[in-house]
Amino acid sequence: MDSLIPFTTSGSLSDFVDKKLVVLLRDGRKLLGVLRSYDQFANLVLESTIERVIYENSYSDIPRGLFCIRGENVVLCGEIDLDAEDDFPLASADTQLMIDLNRQHMEDRKRRDSMRASLLFDHLGFCKEGGEGDGY
Repeated sequence: MDSLIPFTTSGSLSDFVDKKLVVLLRDGRKLLGVLRSYDQFANLVLESTIERVIYENSYSDIPRGLFCIRGENVVLCGEIDLDAEDDFPLASADTQLMIDLNRQHMEDRKRRDSMRASLLFDHLGFCKEGGEGDGY
């Protein structure tokens, strides 16, 4: 009966060791790499890591190499289907252009979120706490 209960801890990562994963971080970055190790806190070690910057219908990959990720920063991680990876529907673009566009988009989003929080606080009495950079 216990074997039917799914893992809800870092033990569920054992199936992903030596497989290519995509990891979404709290700050919005998307990392792709091969999971080499993890611990009880879901801290991850990715090898051959790339950071994928996506803006609208374009993307760029930035090589990052060996990457250690603190578990509390992981929002989502999942295995990449290597067959479907080749059918990526986005067009490749210049890396610096993508970084600049993505940075501008994030600044605009932060400004809109700040204005929204101020309006909610001023007119409806909502609390502003929780805006210390944690988008999740």
